Amino acid sequence: MTDHISLAADLLKGHRDSIDRLDAILVYTLGERFKHTQAVGKLKAEHDLPPSDPAREAAQIARLEDLASQADLDPEFAKKFLNFIIAEVIQHHKQHKS
Repeated sequence: MTDHISLAADLLKGHRDSIDRLDAILVYTLGERFKHTQAVGKLKAEHDLPPSDPAREAAQIARLEDLASQADLDPEFAKKFLNFIIAEVIQHHKQHKS
């Protein structure tokens, strides 16, 4: 019985270590993504372009839904996630415009 508990604890630790690494990857990837979207926001402000690009956003959402399906991730979750990020980016772009 103790061997099963020890094995389960080892497996749990391995999964949690992987989750921690993946969380770090997500955070650093989002940080990198926001550096680029902030540069886009500055360019849009300098050239008096609108902070939002609905056609681009729709294409990105469709692309992400497709990627999510390929990655065995719920496309609806991926869509909600990207919509959240897009809303944050638009807020940043509006701040540059001010």
